[in-house]
Amino acid sequence: MKNTVKKLMALLLAAVMLLALAACGQKDAKDDGKVELPVADGAVIGTGATAITVEVQGADGKSVTFTVNTDEETVGAALLKLGVIAGEDSDYGLYVKTVNGETADYDKDGAYWAFYVNGEYAMTGVDATAPEAGTTYGFHVEKAEG
Repeated sequence: MKNTVKKLMALLLAAVMLLALAACGQKDAKDDGKVELPVADGAVIGTGATAITVEVQGADGKSVTFTVNTDEETVGAALLKLGVIAGEDSDYGLYVKTVNGETADYDKDGAYWAFYVNGEYAMTGVDATAPEAGTTYGFHVEKAEG
């Protein structure tokens, strides 16, 4: 009888340890593909064959630059998937309101996120721009004049 109890306890302990190990291997709630914001300067995020550089200049003028690896078809899709940008659909495509955890509120103070490709104001929206390896995509808070 004592031997049976010992075996049962050992089996129970083994089961508890197995469950504990399985729990350690589980993805945590943040492991949904999204990254922790703000993304740190010099970080490498995402997975995929195309590596792009993203430079974010906030309202305070400070910049962070990080690398995004992606297989998405647009820069917007890659950054949305990772949670780096957020916005709303408009007649002109995705209107980016938040980048790297910072929101620009046009209605409040005329601030908006301008999108740049290799330092030049982009001629296409973030959701119409294909990611190209070695290219730097910039988001800068700017204010409407007037």
